Amino acid sequence: MKILPISWNSIRFKLVVGLLLVTVPLIALLFYNNFYSIRVVHNQVALSNKNLISLYMGQIDTQLRDAERNLIGLMTSDYDIQSMNIPNSEDEYQLAKHSVSNKLSSDILLYKSIDAFFVYSDSRHDLLDVFKLNIDFTERDRVEQELFTILGSHPDSAETESRWFVRRIGQDFYALRILRSGDLYIGAWVNAKTLLIPLNLIDLGQEGSALLVSKAGELMISTNKLPDERVDFTRGFDQYYMSGNKNSLLVVGEPSQEGNFSLAAVIKDSQMLQNLPNLSRLTLFISVISMALLPLSLFFLRHILLVPLKRLIMVMKRINDGNVNVRIESHKASDEIVLVNQTFNHMMAQIEELKIHVYEEQLSKQKAELQHLQLQINPHFFMNSLNILFNLAQVKNYELIQEMTLCLVRYFRFMFQSNLTFVSLREELQHVRNYVRIQELRFPESLTCSIDAPDFLENVPVPPLVIQSFLENSIKHSVTLEEPVHITVSIDLKETALEPYIEIIIQDTGKGFSEHVLAMIRSGNTVQDEQGEHIGIWNVRKRLQLLYGGKASISCYNGYPQGAVVEIKLPYETKL
Repeated sequence: MKILPISWNSIRFKLVVGLLLVTVPLIALLFYNNFYSIRVVHNQVALSNKNLISLYMGQIDTQLRDAERNLIGLMTSDYDIQSMNIPNSEDEYQLAKHSVSNKLSSDILLYKSIDAFFVYSDSRHDLLDVFKLNIDFTERDRVEQELFTILGSHPDSAETESRWFVRRIGQDFYALRILRSGDLYIGAWVNAKTLLIPLNLIDLGQEGSALLVSKAGELMISTNKLPDERVDFTRGFDQYYMSGNKNSLLVVGEPSQEGNFSLAAVIKDSQMLQNLPNLSRLTLFISVISMALLPLSLFFLRHILLVPLKRLIMVMKRINDGNVNVRIESHKASDEIVLVNQTFNHMMAQIEELKIHVYEEQLSKQKAELQHLQLQINPHFFMNSLNILFNLAQVKNYELIQEMTLCLVRYFRFMFQSNLTFVSLREELQHVRNYVRIQELRFPESLTCSIDAPDFLENVPVPPLVIQSFLENSIKHSVTLEEPVHITVSIDLKETALEPYIEIIIQDTGKGFSEHVLAMIRSGNTVQDEQGEHIGIWNVRKRLQLLYGGKASISCYNGYPQGAVVEIKLPYETKL
């Protein structure tokens, strides 16, 4: 699959990013506001119930503390307890036991949070216990059996010297406090249900519940059945937390200062939030609709603006490649886009028409300039030709005058048709050979010339008078009567980077170019010296530029060991 490149500065990218930068933060703010509201409600409800639970836990601790103080007072200062601990006789033990039973029976009425007091003689394995009237016989018997088990096995110091501890007896949980004094164990116990009775007054909702949990997080008793049995009570109650299935229950609690248990409250999340769940669902619905409308908005934006803009850009790219005849096709679009397309097409039609007129004017101008450049050569050679005939007439060499005249006729016949843009290489070389013969007649035994060109190139079109211009330049600046000069013209077909070209090399054995002349030629200017301005090379370069643009080139340099070298490269074309 082709991945289109992303233009970071395009209107498409900016519109999409802009739409996302507006929509996404608004949706995020909506979600944040909803979650923040829920968190505020949780904090307020948790704080309120935490204070209430702490208050009730304080009342329970106070009652347990008072009962414990009563036991300690009996153990330390009561005469009958001391008599039971170290009796002088069995009768004294029984009398003291009876007296203690009466005293505990009256005391238990003062402690609403205590279900029973007991005194156990370790040496006699004798248990004295006093119950409240609402304790049935089955529960009494079950607890007494557990007490015989606990006290008979001599409970460790953690249970006798520490706080109230929790023990499961049957199906119920009990909080027990055991104190030891010599041979006696004095204590009290209370059913967790008794401790939870005042909490039934707390309104935690239909699915809310107040409960007691052990130090290990085990549920002891609750006012209502928990809506979820997977509530975790092992995390402590330093702060509130969410638990249960899907974290839908808020848990707050307060540990007891007198026993290894805690009082907690569990509140249903939906009950706390009341209408907030509906608000949450509305927020979610709005967010989903917004996210669903975002692609739809992008689709309409693309259809209304981006696609017509893309068509316009594609047409502009084709126009930039030179195809000025392309137009924007008619499509159903907004009125503004239709107006832009119509105006653009009308403007391009006018530009194309103007470009055709300008192109035609440039062609006419180039053709006129090319003919002018070619005609600049004719007067120069005409003067040289008359000078040759004059010299031959002076020596009365009529045979050479006839040959010279015939060569001149051929030469000027070619020159009169040289206003053509191209001639075949064969015609150009015939003219060059005729021109060289004229110069050989002018400089006998001082000038020789060889021309080497393959036969398969004879029909290749070349500009007229290009080779002759450089031959004329070599003859003018190199041929002297003191030393003969040889000129070679080699033509061949070359290829570079899969583009063939005609290479023409003109080389003489003269003294070559001076550094000043080479600098002027390479700079593209006309050559100027003490003899005046020389425009031959400049003319040829100008003609090649008009004919080939930048595809043709001329290089001038000095050969080894001496002599001037001109290298001409022309594009290979097979048709005139």
